[in-house]
Amino acid sequence: MRESDLQALARHPEAVVPATAEGGNAAGNGSAIQNVGSGAAFVGVLDRRGVPLMPCHPARARELLAKGRAVVARHTPFVIRLKDREAENSVVPGVAVRIDPGSKGTGIAVTVDVDVANGDSGAVSTTRRGLVAVELRHRGAQIHKAVLQRAAYRRSRRSRNLRYRAPRFDNRRRPVGWLAPSLQHRVDTTCSTVRRLIRYFPVSELHVERVSFDTHAMSRGKNRLEASEYQQGTLVGYEVRQYLLEKWGRACAYCGTSDVPLQVEHIQPRARGGSDRISNLTLACAPCNAEKGARSVEEFLSQRPAALKRIFAQTKVPLKDAAVMNATRWQIVDQLRSMGLSVRAWSGGRTQYNRVGHGLAKTHTLDALAVGEVKDGTRIIRHPRTVLIATATGRGTYARTRSDRYGFPRLILPRTKQCSGYATGDLVRAVIPSGKYAGTWTGRVAVRTTGRFNVRSERGVAQGIHHRYIQLVQRADGYGYITREEEGAHCFADGASMRVDRSDD
Repeated sequence: MRESDLQALARHPEAVVPATAEGGNAAGNGSAIQNVGSGAAFVGVLDRRGVPLMPCHPARARELLAKGRAVVARHTPFVIRLKDREAENSVVPGVAVRIDPGSKGTGIAVTVDVDVANGDSGAVSTTRRGLVAVELRHRGAQIHKAVLQRAAYRRSRRSRNLRYRAPRFDNRRRPVGWLAPSLQHRVDTTCSTVRRLIRYFPVSELHVERVSFDTHAMSRGKNRLEASEYQQGTLVGYEVRQYLLEKWGRACAYCGTSDVPLQVEHIQPRARGGSDRISNLTLACAPCNAEKGARSVEEFLSQRPAALKRIFAQTKVPLKDAAVMNATRWQIVDQLRSMGLSVRAWSGGRTQYNRVGHGLAKTHTLDALAVGEVKDGTRIIRHPRTVLIATATGRGTYARTRSDRYGFPRLILPRTKQCSGYATGDLVRAVIPSGKYAGTWTGRVAVRTTGRFNVRSERGVAQGIHHRYIQLVQRADGYGYITREEEGAHCFADGASMRVDRSDD
C-alpha cells in the first residue's frame, strides 16, 4: 500500500503520521535498537451499508460526527458509520490483524504496512503502523475452578447414603479434537474477538504466533524429538532461553536481580557431571555466574539454604502455561483459517527478534505488533498510545439455583435476566445528581430486581443507583472493557545480550 493512497483516504493531517514524527530516527532492522513512536488508537469506519472501510484518526472521526456525515455504530471499540459513502466508491487497501496468543491473556494488534518513497534517492521503504491494540484477558482459571467445584459437589453427593445409581463412566465418549472447557474458552474468545474486528475493519490477512518452546524435547536434552518420541509433548521449536525466561521470572536465580543481561547457567556444572537437560539449566547474572564458576550449587549456596531450597523447588515446577498453549495452538490456527482469510503462522523467536530490534517493551500488545516478518529495511514506527483491555466475563449462567457448601440448592434465581430494560453486563452511563456517588459513571451494570443497580467503572463501584439515572450505552457482549496506557520503549531489551555460558564446563 502506498502512503499517498492512505493519505488520500484519511484526508486528515494526523491520520497518517510521517516517519519523521514517529520513529523517524529508526534505521533498518539490524541489531541497533530502533525508536518507535506512539499515537492515538484509530477508529473503525463503516460505509452506509455496514461494510468496513479504512480506519481513521479520532480527530477525523470527531469532525465527521460534528458535520453530521457519520453516526456512532458502536461505543467500545469505537466505530462510526458514514451516511454518504459506500465501499464501491472508496479505496480500501486493507489491514492486517496480528495475534500473540497466551494462556492468561492474548495480544491483538491491527496494523497497516505503508510503502514510503525517499524524495532524494527514490528508494522505497516499508513502515508498519499499529492502529488498534487489544489485550484480551481470558477467564480459563475461573472456568477450571468452577469445573473442579462442580465435580467435588457431585462426588460428595454420590458418596452419601442415598439411593443407588449405577455408574455411567463407560458410556461417555469425547469427540475428536475435544478440549477441556478452560482451554476451549481460550480458543473461542480469541477467535470471536478476531471475528468482531473483521466486522469493523477491512482485514485482508491474519498473522498468529503459533510456535513456542518444546518442553518435552528440552526435558530430554534434545533440540527436537522424532514423531514416535512425542506421545504427549507440549510445544515445538522455541529457544531454550525463552523457556527459562518464563520459568525463572526473567531474573537471576541466585540473587534475584532483574533488568540486567542474563546468562544461561548450569545448576550442576558439566565439569561435575551435569547435563544439558532443561531441568539443569537456570538464569544467572554475569557476577553470580562468574562467582559460582565450576562449583556445585550446594557449595555455592552453602551459606544461603533458603535460596538453595527455592532453586531446587523451582526446577521441578512445570510450565502450565506452555502446556495450555500447546493444547490450543492448532485449534486457534484452524479456526482462523476457516474465516476465509490468508493466515500465516510465525515463531516466537521471530517475534522476540522484531520486538528487541525496535526497542519495544514486553507486553502482549507490543508482541502482537511484532508478530510476522519484518524484512530488512522495514521499520515499525508507530504503536497505539492506549490499549483496549477486553476481560472475558461470560454471559451469565444456566443454573437456576445457588448451592450451599454441601452442594445442595439453597435459593432459586429469577428466570428473567433483564430488570427495567437492563441486564447484568450492559455498558451504561449513570448521571447521579447528588449523594455519595454524585457525578457521571460509565461502566458495566449489575442489575437487581429492586431497581437499584451497581455500576462498576474505572473509578470503582457505585452501589444502589436507581435505574432512572442510568442510560444504556451498549448491550452486554460477554466482555468488560477498560483502557490503559501502552508501555513505552525500554532501554535494555530483555534477552538481547543473553548467551549460553560454558565457563563452568
